[in-house]
Amino acid sequence: MNADDFPTPDADVETTDPESLKDRIDAGENVTLLDARMQSDYDEWRIDGANVTSLNIPYFEFLEDDIDGDVLAQIPDDHEVTVLCAKGGASEYVAGTLAEHGYDVNHLEDGMNGWASIYEAVEVERYDGAGTLLQYQRPSSGCLGYFLYHDGEAAIIDPLRAFTDRYLDDAAELGVDLQYALDTHIHADHISGVRNLDAEGVEGVIPEAAVDRGVTYADDLTTTEDGDTFQVGDATIETVSTPGHTTGMTSYLVDGSLLVTGDGLFIESVARPDLEEGDEGAPEAARMLYESLQERVLTLPDDTLVGGAHFSDAAEPAEDGTFTAPIGALVEEMDALTVDKDAFVELVLSDMPPRPANYEEIIATNLGQNAVDDEEAFTLELGPNNCAASQESLAGD
Repeated sequence: MNADDFPTPDADVETTDPESLKDRIDAGENVTLLDARMQSDYDEWRIDGANVTSLNIPYFEFLEDDIDGDVLAQIPDDHEVTVLCAKGGASEYVAGTLAEHGYDVNHLEDGMNGWASIYEAVEVERYDGAGTLLQYQRPSSGCLGYFLYHDGEAAIIDPLRAFTDRYLDDAAELGVDLQYALDTHIHADHISGVRNLDAEGVEGVIPEAAVDRGVTYADDLTTTEDGDTFQVGDATIETVSTPGHTTGMTSYLVDGSLLVTGDGLFIESVARPDLEEGDEGAPEAARMLYESLQERVLTLPDDTLVGGAHFSDAAEPAEDGTFTAPIGALVEEMDALTVDKDAFVELVLSDMPPRPANYEEIIATNLGQNAVDDEEAFTLELGPNNCAASQESLAGD
């Protein structure tokens, strides 16, 4: 049944917007969610949190005139419950049905699609280079981007296509000229916004090392190699080649203070090495990743901040609310950064999580080999990113 096919419930049901729900969760309020999607969708991707109680009861359980008492018994009747689904149609019906049975309920506006539209900018307070550095955070998928601005100029690293207008609007509000949009690599979990921003007059930049994967639009953008620099006011963004997650994986050192590592190193894990060449090529990619980490990343000063392209539920934010951490702290906390190459490869390959949803189609889209409209692009990237190796196998004691 499509969302538009659900009958309108007789009871009036309040709607809560995604931002308000996130504010409640962030404030530590105890929240109970009733997720009315199918169990397979729920198991793959849902709203979690230490103070979140999440129930999964698919919408079809509420379609009968006489709802099974065992179903209703699962739902708390002594406090408010927020019902959600994929797009908001089923949850409105379920919430209305529950309201008719005397439950205190509301439903999430636009469902998980609305949750995926949340995109927040948080200042990296420990960044001590020229200008100001913001970290964009997409809680639904853990995607991170970086917006640097100084003296009327700005750059965005790892932009998302879905938020192209957001970057332009933020630049306008800050009174800066968005000059560069840089990608760290060919992403496998979301659609890049570099080409869209380039079409809006921003200089799009991709790693030269990624072109050989079959990028169809390389001649239309700027390509960058190890050691290249880009000026943003008085701040310098330096290209640092760090292959491993992909052959073209590239980091950007932002004014010597923070290394944007893309999917090479996260604050809770390291990259998975199997998304470009599959299981067969993963061992060699893992060895390449080890060399990049040891020779290009860990040789930087211990107080250099690391900011990856993603965070997972295992990541603990810093005091400023960003998912960043000094290199020295990561070395102390992550076994994978202190073992030899053979042990590293074994660790990384020992417990690989599921690959990102639709990753092959997303890669093809980011290479320019597959064309999708904005709605298709948004749908393709819904769900967890899964670009990291297993946190359980890599973390220290």
